[in-house]
Amino acid sequence: MAERRLHGLQRVLGTNALFSTAYGNVGSSIYYALGLVAGFALGLTPVVFVITGVIFFLTAATYAEATAMYPEAGGSSSFARRAFNEFWSFFAAWGQMLNYTITIAISSYFVPHYIGGLFEPLEFLRSAPGDVVFAIVVIGILASINIVGAKESAGVNIALAVTDFLTQVLLVGLGMFLVFSPETLIDNVELGVSPEWKDFLIAIPIGMVAYTGIETISNMAEEAKDAGTTVPAAIKRVVIAVFAIYAFLPMVALSALPVQQDPKTGEYFTLLGLEEDQGGFAGDPILGVVKNMDLGVLQQPVQVYVGLLAATILFLATNAGVIGVSRLVYSMGVHRQMPDRLRTLHPKFGTPWVGILVFGALAALAVIPGQATFLSNMYAFGAMLSFTIAHISVIRLRARHPDFPRPYRGPGNITIRGVSYPLFAVVGGLGTGIAFVVVVALHPAVALAGVGWMVAGLVIYPLYRRNQGLDLKTTHKIATPDVIVDHEAEYESVIVALLGLRYSEAAMNTATVVAAKRRRGIYLMVPIVVPQSAPIDARMPEQERAAEALIEEARLQIGNRLQARWVKVRAGQFGRVIVEDARLTKARAIVMSIPPKAGSGSIYRSIDTVMAERPCRVILQADPESRTVAQLAERDGVAS
Repeated sequence: MAERRLHGLQRVLGTNALFSTAYGNVGSSIYYALGLVAGFALGLTPVVFVITGVIFFLTAATYAEATAMYPEAGGSSSFARRAFNEFWSFFAAWGQMLNYTITIAISSYFVPHYIGGLFEPLEFLRSAPGDVVFAIVVIGILASINIVGAKESAGVNIALAVTDFLTQVLLVGLGMFLVFSPETLIDNVELGVSPEWKDFLIAIPIGMVAYTGIETISNMAEEAKDAGTTVPAAIKRVVIAVFAIYAFLPMVALSALPVQQDPKTGEYFTLLGLEEDQGGFAGDPILGVVKNMDLGVLQQPVQVYVGLLAATILFLATNAGVIGVSRLVYSMGVHRQMPDRLRTLHPKFGTPWVGILVFGALAALAVIPGQATFLSNMYAFGAMLSFTIAHISVIRLRARHPDFPRPYRGPGNITIRGVSYPLFAVVGGLGTGIAFVVVVALHPAVALAGVGWMVAGLVIYPLYRRNQGLDLKTTHKIATPDVIVDHEAEYESVIVALLGLRYSEAAMNTATVVAAKRRRGIYLMVPIVVPQSAPIDARMPEQERAAEALIEEARLQIGNRLQARWVKVRAGQFGRVIVEDARLTKARAIVMSIPPKAGSGSIYRSIDTVMAERPCRVILQADPESRTVAQLAERDGVAS
């Protein structure tokens, strides 16, 4: 037995990890948003992206303040629950569900367009039915993967996000040097004619599709380190990066593919917004920009690189939508906002497979018409609704809970009758609210589909709540097993943490010796690592049975003096749980077992976290003879 002190950085989600993940989601949408906006805004496309960028900045400030106040998953749904009641929380969540469903549809729809734009034999993927069939296959594959619950590779996601950002910076740099032309940009615009004012107004809410994924950071808040600081910092970085790219890339694009006038019809157009069957690049606008740069010998390699990167990023964005659906449907089920059947966990994989299948199927149905503009407007409908609710919630929270700790306050505040109101939320709410009205007023089909979606939710919710004997406003969360340290924990206890789902007799012996001095209580904690693609409360029968077996073995060794529980965590997050429990119980010592050949990096990250923030004495117990559940069973079989 030896006590050893380790020093290292805490490996929970920090600012960089939050930024990379969020940019990977938000930055992906430029690959289709540019063509969608250019089809309407023509030469004023850069102006549209500046306007939507300002709205994005105001919305990001709202999310930063509210998430820092309540670092929990849910985004606008969580804000509305705190500011108003459960009914408005459901209303926001149902709008979010529309966003996630459309994100899955629109991201998957553009994957084949970029692949088809690279290689001539695959040209059929740039038009129906090839693009539709391919998109549905992508949705089916990702739904299956998420039902199985395969782990995400955070490192790969971050690496791709960084690569994506650097590539976009490089394209802006090359474009400004090779094709940028202020004269062309000026000539592209004839106010009121090219574009017409109606089309310009339509383009603004469509432009908001470029900010798909803003709720990502909010949904990761529960897994963030020092959420009150890291979440606002990460959001600021995303805003700066996105605004810089989205302000300059459209200028480059409209310089490379300027507005033209059809000599036969007199209509104005840009190849950025023209369909592929008409020789345009509406389905792969970024690839179209690259194809119209003079890169010499690098032309073909750069085209292939950008096209494959775009397809990969959009594939991951589709997956992010599926993961978002799985988490949101489970959260809504836990808060009794929708029937339990939808959040039913798979008996083997522990993922909400029914919800994934249902909303994956809805996304596939949305793809079938092959109407990208319709999908973008449907996203704008749901997003503007969710964003507006978020803004209103922050305003309400300022009045309802003025003294609640706010680690971050958005810029621009005005005090009225002793209450500090957020101007950023007021202006942002007006912007998103007006954009919502524009979408509804100018697109009857979108209004019909969007309102129909919301009405369906408003029928399901009251019927389900009445069936459960619940009112519409009160929050009722499905009970989960309470942690043992809530009430009955004996202060000045000894905590034992078994890592790697292995039983360490030596660690238990050490805890017994330490606790014997003053008859302290012994509390055993066994971690179950949950994949990122599954909700944190997902059922994992095999791992749960293994954890229970370890706890039973400990009871046989220690007796009734032992209290124990297993806890579900993300990889590398167990250390934070140990530290919080040790502080809550005023533990005198923490004993952590180190299994032999502990190759899992998450084990060492948990140890690093405990050593970096240790609230008491920490004893690391190396035990080469620690056993798995199977080895314990084999031993017992031999003994009998």
